Amino acid sequence: MGTATAAVKIERIGIENPEGKQVIIGQGNFSIFTCDDLFMTLLTTVPGITCAVAMNEAVPKLTRVTGNEERLKQLAGANCLRIAASHTFFILLDNAFPINVLQALKAHPAVATIFVASANQLEVIVAETELGRAVIGVVDGAAATRIETSAEKQERRALCEQLGYKLD
Repeated sequence: MGTATAAVKIERIGIENPEGKQVIIGQGNFSIFTCDDLFMTLLTTVPGITCAVAMNEAVPKLTRVTGNEERLKQLAGANCLRIAASHTFFILLDNAFPINVLQALKAHPAVATIFVASANQLEVIVAETELGRAVIGVVDGAAATRIETSAEKQERRALCEQLGYKLD
């Protein structure tokens, strides 16, 4: 294959998440079984989890969707299809946080990378060539504008303690 001369189109895809659910976006391989495998990984990691997994497959160029809640499945499938990059997966969580499932997902042999895990407003930056589409990265929430004050640090640490994390 020679050097590519065609331009690369860069696109910003806004993620639809009207209920502010936890979102995990990543890339894997062998999507014919990975979509279902990731769903089973989530179910066995957090009892009572409600979730949906969608994954784009290069051949036959479709988005696979599974989950245990219809509205999450519809939203995960629609977002993943808008991203349209091969082997990208899109997970929506309810009754769990990414911190509860990230290690299990990262340990899955078909997972290549995790781009983001957040309930913030998200934008996925996608590159498109003649071959297809690829996720370049994800914009996760608003840009930081200053360093926290000591009062804000105390508030943050108090919240961490409420959540069961003792820092000092």
